[in-house]
Amino acid sequence: MKVVAVTACPVGIAHTYMAAENLQKAADKLGVEIKVETQGSVGAENVLTAEDIKQADGVIFAADKSIEKERFVGKPLVEAGVQDGIHRAEELIQQLRDGKGETAKAGKTVESNGKQEKKQNPVYKHLMNGVSFMIPFIVVGGLLMAISLSLGGVPSEEGLVVPDDSIWKTVENIGGAAFSFMVPILAGFIAMSIADRPGLAPGMVGGFIAANGSFYGSEADAGFIGGIIAGFLAGYVALGIKKLKVPKAIQPVMPIIIIPVLASLVVGLSFAFLIGEPVAALFEALTVWLEGMQGTSTIVLALILGGMISFDMGGPVNKVAFLFGSAMITEGNFAIMGAIAVAIAVPPIGLGLATFLNKNKYEQAEIEAGKASFTMGLFGITEGAIPFAAKDPLRVIPSIMVGSMTGAVIAMLGGVGGRVAHGGPIVGVLGAIDQLLIFFIAIAVGAIVAALVVNFIKKDISRGAVPVADGAGNTAVEAEPEATVASVEQKTAQDESFNKLTDLVTMDLIAPSLQGVKRDDVIDELLLHLREQHVIDSEASFKEVILAREAQSTTGLGMNVAIPHGKSGSVRKPAVAFGVHRDGVDWHSLDGTSAKLIFMIAVPEERAGDDHLKILQLLSRKLMDDTFREHLLQAETKEELYQLLDQIE
Repeated sequence: MKVVAVTACPVGIAHTYMAAENLQKAADKLGVEIKVETQGSVGAENVLTAEDIKQADGVIFAADKSIEKERFVGKPLVEAGVQDGIHRAEELIQQLRDGKGETAKAGKTVESNGKQEKKQNPVYKHLMNGVSFMIPFIVVGGLLMAISLSLGGVPSEEGLVVPDDSIWKTVENIGGAAFSFMVPILAGFIAMSIADRPGLAPGMVGGFIAANGSFYGSEADAGFIGGIIAGFLAGYVALGIKKLKVPKAIQPVMPIIIIPVLASLVVGLSFAFLIGEPVAALFEALTVWLEGMQGTSTIVLALILGGMISFDMGGPVNKVAFLFGSAMITEGNFAIMGAIAVAIAVPPIGLGLATFLNKNKYEQAEIEAGKASFTMGLFGITEGAIPFAAKDPLRVIPSIMVGSMTGAVIAMLGGVGGRVAHGGPIVGVLGAIDQLLIFFIAIAVGAIVAALVVNFIKKDISRGAVPVADGAGNTAVEAEPEATVASVEQKTAQDESFNKLTDLVTMDLIAPSLQGVKRDDVIDELLLHLREQHVIDSEASFKEVILAREAQSTTGLGMNVAIPHGKSGSVRKPAVAFGVHRDGVDWHSLDGTSAKLIFMIAVPEERAGDDHLKILQLLSRKLMDDTFREHLLQAETKEELYQLLDQIE
């Protein structure tokens, strides 16, 4: 079976690509051929060609914004939100295999099982389509204005201002111009999501009118609330006109003349005489209320915003809070986005920090994910926390909510202001934050709180195997599933060829004091021991295998341990050569430590799978023991080392 898919989220940073990756993994597991087009912030990638679509047996949309269906007309289609692409990838593919996908129709709502079924809230979907196109304008405008103030601003009675005769004033004006597009773009792409291209012009016209109170005799404007209303009004008016039955002679000009003109008139006149003034008054009252918040009320607002941001880490609840903060920037209220900018960074940084503080709470894969999560947090990508929340939501989500709420409160009380619709330390570095020191303190405290809470309520995990990269070149893993460990132990018991490490390590295969200065020198020393004991026929041949394995990924596992290994026809029997390097040698280890305890595993080609797993199982538990490793490092003779290795069984 061949399937094509499209993934897209409102911001187009993380969810888009996570959904694509999980769909690919699910397809591989189910034996289905798939190609996934991602419509992210950098545009469409891995674009589906006409031939791809023609050959496909079905289509999957995992998107939280509008996706044009014209390319896929006639194909069985399953439509879901981007979160479903992340968490229910197998189920979506299985729906196509079971024939539950409905035929895609241009401009039509997808149906399922013969009934009209809304896979996701259409209001949210249309709103997020507008938000996704609006965000770049806020980012550009906010950063340019922040840069102009940081580099060209001078103190005055009114605060920091940019002189009119400075080039930075031009930069500030360019930023202001970008800001001015925010509401029209929001409204235009909401309308386009509803009515396709005929809705774009009426939506943008309506958004422009909403943002300019002069059209309806108001000193204030209707702001982003007016833009949202204009977008939905324009979209549904355009869609209604689109459905009218007209003579064939008029049909060609409907989408380019009649629909845009009529819909623009309806929206414009509605705002001028009915909607604009009351919405402007409402928006002005909201802004005044927020600006007047003091003491306890600001703390409550910060708690709400922080909790919403971290609750679903880039999902619908997160986006509602984010949109609110973005809109407040254009009204000159930077405190809202200041609190949000902190809350955005806390979950990924906090969980990354948690894995650093207590590795016993996490599997090796999570520890590696923690490094990525921490980095993503620095750039304000909350989605870095998703892998942790997906695996243990009942512990992780409350923990990061507490952390984000803590950070948001500190930011609000400390007067932190965010001048750009984004979060994380990166916006501080770029000069888009007021009260920079408190901003960084708020993120740090929030992240520490999140890390301490999650580590307090999470249980230690039982580790079944030492972190070892397997012979196929897969990434090192520290915790083997219990079933895998059990199966290895069962095989070991059944095979009497070796039951303990000293069945594979003789006294002559132990080197108490390796002398090599570089990794390859140490490999040569251990290879010499293997050849002299007739374990291998050729040092050169087996060294080639060892180095090829190192080229895939380092076997320096950290904790001062390295386990170079290989399978080869030049190996006569399974064996392990062991050496101690007193000063340590650089093995590009995962944790940066030098390798002092080096185990070289040699396995015959025909017995690579079983013997390799058995040897790793023998090494596993003891090498996790800090005391045991320390005893190995303190032992000075072959006899002492052999006695210690004899304990590994």
